[in-house]
Amino acid sequence: MTEQEKHYFTYIILTERNTFYCGYTDDLEKRFEKHKSGLAAKYTRANKPVKFVYTKEFSTKSEAMKEECRIKALTRKQKEQLISANMP
Repeated sequence: MTEQEKHYFTYIILTERNTFYCGYTDDLEKRFEKHKSGLAAKYTRANKPVKFVYTKEFSTKSEAMKEECRIKALTRKQKEQLISANMP
């Protein structure tokens, strides 16, 4: 896969403690497995992931990282609104 064909994602995971974890990746399934196994982030080692509640696709890593930063600056209520607005 060339760099032009690669896609990046910003995501929010709901944890068992009803908290949110936000990150970015180029492979959602692989990243979720790493979170579940405790190999991805210190936060998700202590707060076990349940499921993705939000994902958004981007064509560049930079765009995905900017969206991650934007989401991390939101309040919980704003994150909940973002998740609700993007549910199928």
